[in-house]
Amino acid sequence: MRFRVVFTRVCPRLWLLRATSRQWSKHLFARCHSVADAPPPDGAGTRGAFRPERGCSLRNGGEESSPAPSTNETQNMNTTENLISNGCPAPASQPTNQIVKPIKFPAQPQEWKIVSLRECPTPDTMQQCETPDQAAAYWRAHVANHPYFNPECECLVVFILNTRRRIKGHYLVSIGTMDTILCHPREVFRLAVMASAAAIIIAHNHPSGEATPSEADIKITRDLIRAGQLLKIEVLDHIIVGHSTHTSLRTLGYFYS
Repeated sequence: MRFRVVFTRVCPRLWLLRATSRQWSKHLFARCHSVADAPPPDGAGTRGAFRPERGCSLRNGGEESSPAPSTNETQNMNTTENLISNGCPAPASQPTNQIVKPIKFPAQPQEWKIVSLRECPTPDTMQQCETPDQAAAYWRAHVANHPYFNPECECLVVFILNTRRRIKGHYLVSIGTMDTILCHPREVFRLAVMASAAAIIIAHNHPSGEATPSEADIKITRDLIRAGQLLKIEVLDHIIVGHSTHTSLRTLGYFYS
């Protein structure tokens, strides 16, 4: 068993000897003493910082046995009472951590405006969006290849059109899961109103690849048609995009019932 000397300075002129093994530390600590008037470790003074160790013998398979410390030795142990009685100041208490609550400022009115995120270079023939094929071509050109688009989830996009049925731009409304998506007229028409859109086209994808509309698709389409009639913003079509095909709900006749 090897030991190493580790000097830990608790207060001036107080040094300890610590063992590197937990098994031997309780026996070694009983023989370690502090000398209150010992010189600093730079060698000043004539008295040593440690007393000579007593002889030890190994018993019971190599375990060290040492007599219990006497009353005088116990009083010379390094305790807080001895430090105070020897004139050494007690260790300073550690500061307690106090949690600082963040400062919350009251919400203030803000000035809003619509900002374009990026330009979408589009041929002139594709900018005119009057048929489902043109809307699906615009989707594959600018939506399906964008980093925010996730083909494993349903993504709802709105195309903004002017009075001549030319696309002014598009915006992403919501990203759902692989078989459902949350949709509300408030989010669908919010940027259309700010961009002064005359009409909109709704489009979303089916991760399964089948472009057949579900009952939920038909219901939300009719809700958006009624909301557009109140806002005087016409909903021209709802396009469902699959892997290689697309479906128009207006062509299927769901806009008239």
